[in-house]
Amino acid sequence: MLSIGISGLRKVDFIHLSVFHHERLDFSLSNTVNIQRCMFAYQFAKKFVANKSVADIGCAAGYGTSLLASDAESVTGIDFSTIANARDNYGHHPKMAFATSKVPPICLPESSMDVVVCFQLIEHIEDQVELLKQVYKVLKPGGTFICTTPNAAKSIARNPFHTHEYSLEEMNSDAQKVFDSFTLMGLKGNHKIKKYYEDNSNLVSSILYWDFLKLHKLLPANWLVKPYNLLSSLVRYQLLLLNEESTQTNINDFYLSTDDIDNSLDIYLIAQKINVL
Repeated sequence: MLSIGISGLRKVDFIHLSVFHHERLDFSLSNTVNIQRCMFAYQFAKKFVANKSVADIGCAAGYGTSLLASDAESVTGIDFSTIANARDNYGHHPKMAFATSKVPPICLPESSMDVVVCFQLIEHIEDQVELLKQVYKVLKPGGTFICTTPNAAKSIARNPFHTHEYSLEEMNSDAQKVFDSFTLMGLKGNHKIKKYYEDNSNLVSSILYWDFLKLHKLLPANWLVKPYNLLSSLVRYQLLLLNEESTQTNINDFYLSTDDIDNSLDIYLIAQKINVL
């Protein structure tokens, strides 16, 4: 059993509320399932990065970037608000470098990277096709792009941090605009993961029952940040009570499939920049 990145998790604290204006992964114990869901992507990417130059777009505090660095030749993490934390945590690592930048554009030279990863970021970007074009630009010929994003078909409530969530059809359409060769897959989970997200759906639906005017879909996104963070924390606490075993979740509880991607938690795009003769 492989569990990644949770050795220093806090004991559950249901009043631990994010006050950030940008969505960040909460490393509290009550969020173990989502942590392992995110870390699965980095573990999956490791098979592509051995002895390669890698860019981690939207690297946050560098927790996944460091995992890639164990196999890669070099890894550059790019983010616009947490790079100081990433440098504090991993700046001493000889294979890792960090840059502060909003994307797009991507602040890397053209054709400079063997692999680009972009996990749970594209849904936050206004011009999503431009981001894909920028990735294509910085990839070397023959390079690989791995992108993950929540499946819009599984969203229950509006996330104020997301500008647009992809359906499978939309991701396929946008990928075709930029990449000649790509594969789409879906992230799924075992029975424990299914129960966890079914319970999540029921809890969120019970809250939305009181929003009979559908205000969460109508109000400006910045008005929703604090109530969204509050309710998310409370829901995670309730989920922990309903699923005490969720704290034992590890990446082996998740898997990728090309079947019935519409019913997956996340959409995975694995694309290649065709060699230029």
